[in-house]
Amino acid sequence: MEALLGAVREIPAQVAPGAVGYPSLFLLVAFGALVPVVPTGALVSAASAVAFHRSPPALPLLLVFAVAALAAFLGDLLLYWLGQRGGRSRSGSRWLERMRERAEPDRLETARRKLDEHGVTVLVVSRLVPAGRIPVMVACLLSRVPVRRFVRGAAPACLVWTATYQMIGILGGSLFPEPWQGVAAAVGLTLMVGAVPSAWRRLRPVQVPR
Repeated sequence: MEALLGAVREIPAQVAPGAVGYPSLFLLVAFGALVPVVPTGALVSAASAVAFHRSPPALPLLLVFAVAALAAFLGDLLLYWLGQRGGRSRSGSRWLERMRERAEPDRLETARRKLDEHGVTVLVVSRLVPAGRIPVMVACLLSRVPVRRFVRGAAPACLVWTATYQMIGILGGSLFPEPWQGVAAAVGLTLMVGAVPSAWRRLRPVQVPR
């Protein structure tokens, strides 16, 4: 009986962090999809590192995955809808213009070419490449890709993106015994992964056309 009472007393302590953390994770990831100033990948990795240290970790990790993937998908879908509205009405044109301003011309041209070659499956890769999501989304808007077709690419893209950053978080969480150490490692790994493509582009020698 005493063991049962002790378990009941522990329930609020176990539920309270999740009750606050999961809605916050959802809002931050969805907001980051709309306004790409929030490091959403680092958020997912940090939340996964914390979930890894819960006992047992399976359910918290599953909840982090579901919440982050749903938030990323809904954020992408809302941003695409706003971009479509911008293409159809003068009042909404500022959304499309802002999205085009975020996309560098060379990246936008590459995104349009990849979209023509591979269709909406290019959204999966764009979600994993730093600063690659917006150019592909703008390319979809300029090509007038229907929402249903966009969803077929965005849904698996968000699942793969969430799984990738969750694995980084689990790796960071497994390296250290304390949750805060795992969070620091996960965020560091996320920033390192995000910096590699940019560093490669800067260090790659410029090819002079013959």
